[in-house]
Amino acid sequence: MVLLQKPDRFKLAPEMDVFVSDFLEECQDADKQLIVMVRFSALTNKGYPVVPSVWRVVQHLQPAAVQQYVAWLKSTFLKPQLDKLLDFSTRKQKDNPAAKEQTEDSIFRLRKWIISRLCAIIDNHLVKKSEDLIMDVARFVFFHAFFGTKKASADIPETKGKLSVPLDDKTRAVLVNSFFGLLLSMHHLPLAEDSPEGAAVNQKRALGVTADGNMWIYHLVQYAQVLLSQPKHTQSSQPFSAEQSQAWDSMLESVANLKKKAKKGPSAESSAFQQLFLLVGMHLFKAPEELLVIMKDLQSCMDKAQEKKAKKKKKKQATEQEEEPEWVEVMVDILLSLLSQPSRHIRQVCRTVFSSICPNVTAAALTAILDVLDPERDDEEDAAVVVTDDNKTQKKNTNEEDEEEEMEQSDGSDDDSEGEDDEEAMEEEDDDEDDEDDEEEEVGPVDQNFRIEMMKILQQQKSLAKEEDGSSDEEMDDDAMLELDKGLAALFSEQKKKAQAKKDEKTKMQKEKALVRDFKIKVLDLLEVFVARQAGSPLVLGLVEPLLTIIDRGMSSDSDQQEQDFLRRAADIFRNQLCRSKVYCRTVGDREGELHDLLEKLMTKSQKLSDSSVCLYYFSASLYVVKVLRGAPAAEAKEEQTADGAAGRDLKFMGSLDVDRVSRIFTEALNSFMGRRKSPLTAQMFTDLFTRFPGVCVKMLDAAVPHITSGVRVHQQGQACVLVLRAMQSREVQQLLSGAPWTELCGKVSAQLTASLQKVGETESKVVKEKVVKSLELCQFLVKNIHQQKLSVDLEPLQSVLQSLTSTIEFKKTGQLEDTYWAVVKHFGVMKPKVEKTKPEKKEDPKQLLKKKKGFLPESKKRKKRDVPILEPAAAAAAAAAAENPTFRGKPGAGKGHAKKKHDKKTKQKRPADGAAASQPNPAKKSKTTSSESNTAKKKKPKQKKEGGGGDVKWTLLLK
Repeated sequence: MVLLQKPDRFKLAPEMDVFVSDFLEECQDADKQLIVMVRFSALTNKGYPVVPSVWRVVQHLQPAAVQQYVAWLKSTFLKPQLDKLLDFSTRKQKDNPAAKEQTEDSIFRLRKWIISRLCAIIDNHLVKKSEDLIMDVARFVFFHAFFGTKKASADIPETKGKLSVPLDDKTRAVLVNSFFGLLLSMHHLPLAEDSPEGAAVNQKRALGVTADGNMWIYHLVQYAQVLLSQPKHTQSSQPFSAEQSQAWDSMLESVANLKKKAKKGPSAESSAFQQLFLLVGMHLFKAPEELLVIMKDLQSCMDKAQEKKAKKKKKKQATEQEEEPEWVEVMVDILLSLLSQPSRHIRQVCRTVFSSICPNVTAAALTAILDVLDPERDDEEDAAVVVTDDNKTQKKNTNEEDEEEEMEQSDGSDDDSEGEDDEEAMEEEDDDEDDEDDEEEEVGPVDQNFRIEMMKILQQQKSLAKEEDGSSDEEMDDDAMLELDKGLAALFSEQKKKAQAKKDEKTKMQKEKALVRDFKIKVLDLLEVFVARQAGSPLVLGLVEPLLTIIDRGMSSDSDQQEQDFLRRAADIFRNQLCRSKVYCRTVGDREGELHDLLEKLMTKSQKLSDSSVCLYYFSASLYVVKVLRGAPAAEAKEEQTADGAAGRDLKFMGSLDVDRVSRIFTEALNSFMGRRKSPLTAQMFTDLFTRFPGVCVKMLDAAVPHITSGVRVHQQGQACVLVLRAMQSREVQQLLSGAPWTELCGKVSAQLTASLQKVGETESKVVKEKVVKSLELCQFLVKNIHQQKLSVDLEPLQSVLQSLTSTIEFKKTGQLEDTYWAVVKHFGVMKPKVEKTKPEKKEDPKQLLKKKKGFLPESKKRKKRDVPILEPAAAAAAAAAAENPTFRGKPGAGKGHAKKKHDKKTKQKRPADGAAASQPNPAKKSKTTSSESNTAKKKKPKQKKEGGGGDVKWTLLLK
């Protein structure tokens, strides 16, 4: 029925799980469903139920059964009665001497499972539950996480339930984390199906709100205010100070003002600010000292934002209108501070709030975000943001929490603390690393100071013989040995403490590094939102260099998995969402010179890199800057709507782009690529440049064509052919160079190809053949285009070189090189010679000749010929007469037909070997005949007995 999952942890067998699920799905009786759920939940091992806390069979329960089951869970939490549970234990657990702590530990394990079970019921959207039930569970968890009962109150149902066993710190910690995980689940809850407004929101489902339109967290804040306002009945586990109470009251006032303004005109910004205020207010119960400052800054920031809007509405002086909205910078700092909290809910809310204030973000606010991501600031001691860790007591209960998290993660339940899982995994890795370090320390060299101290102790006890003493070792008495043992024990204890301190410091540094990296990954959320929402803002141009610095630093350093995730995320934002975005800044303004300098800086840096993958990001950034400088023509938007819009655009439009300067920058990079043996640049980068910006491509063709022969390596020469081919195949380039320039270009390319193919000598090198293939592909396009347009270009030198190429390189029957060559010379009227296919003569294999024919016996198996016996004259005469008339029987004439054949065959079988040797058939044919004749004999057996019986007797007498 149960399986052992790991030590001290059992789970329900899969077969039972399926059986219970099928039963609950078929059964519609709420009472029977409740009995099944309660009985299975009561099957425990050391207080921990064998069914998982996220058991999904609850989704088959009727609403009445769900409500009664939740009531049973709550009552069991308040008054756990272990004697009513069906608890089992293994023999090893029974023999455990620590039996006294069994009861307390079992109660903790049971309560922990119940809290997770209640939260999982709310998190499962398939469970049939009402809004009252959801709110009841949320109030229950919140009350026991942060409050206690002084006196029962009719207004607060949670005060009526008394705890039979007080809550300890471990249970409260579980309640606190579970509550904020429950908040996140409620933030994603869809509107209840039975609500009156359900039909109105079928098209767009509202998440995180109740039927009256308020957020779930707003109802919980109102409930918290009720608890705080009745100190006679409730008692807070962490009472607010006067300053914290004031911050709480100001939060309620701000939310009330925002709700009033939302009634006049609802907006996403108002809803986001409400949610931020409410969430920070709820976190005051968890970390009041840390969030008090954030609450004050948020309040002042909100006031300034409202004043700014009022100024814009009243249209006061222009100086007031042009003032920087400092509240945005404060808001960004607040969001960064909140992101340092290990909460997934806070992370989502911060993303939503920042999305609403994106239009108001300034350069200073964006700089604050980039400073956090700057890798050069990692080593600075004075960090602007302090990353907090709420799991200080987690190590004490690692094993217990691992039990719950393993099941929760397998079923996909949400957890409020996003960093907890990563930190636990990190701690396990740290433990493994610590073990390895211990082994290294044991094997590694001994500390010199430790060696000196040991020598001193041994010398003081006179256990080490001096060199000048030639005496032998003297035995030590018991007191001296005891003193020596004490000294050595103290020394080794001190050494162990030092090693442990070093190990703890290393673990602390690794944990802090992981927390900072996790914080930076969260900050990337803000950057991603800004790039997506404000891709056309000039501020986006300021993200190019910082993101490239992050990528460059991450690529060049050895990084762990978390560092790789951060790097991958930053690279995705830069290349896919920034450089490849269809929306970009189209108004350069007075920043033309700055952007041209940036382009030159990027291309210069890209040529000095050693990693081609990093160079690709720099080149993409350069193309993005070129796209921004070029902009878009005014009529492009209208032309794009038509089918021929792309063909009708103005190819000569370059906007603010200095074509000569940009062409010079890229030409220098091209010369570097063709002139260096090892270059981070690739041909694909310049191919993208030629494809996207034909105007720049036309300017660079004169520099690219000579590299067909002047490339430093054969590989570069082949890549030059590829670049020229891609450029000449472009329709935009053909339109820009139509007429005499195109004819001149074709002549230059023909001359370069002639010179390049003349240099090809007799070789079998693969690289040379690849270059020849690329040259022939360019030849094919060039010759075909010249013939089609009837251009006045002399192709005789090229033709003569192509004809002599067959004598230089050995051609095969087929292949890319051969096929391309014959496709080129076909334009000159030379056809590929046809080779007549001749069938090769089949030569008989001598092995087959030696093989014996099937169906014939070898000589050794054949029967030897016997000597013919000499008969007496009378017997010989009788044999001759019988041979002349073989059918004489008792009834003459009756032995014709089948009987005659049977008679002859029987005679042949009984005839001596001397008379049948000459006409004996081969064994194979004989077996065939025998089988067929035996069948015939079976059918006519009675007839043979009548007709052929006498003949057999006569033959026997004659032979005798």
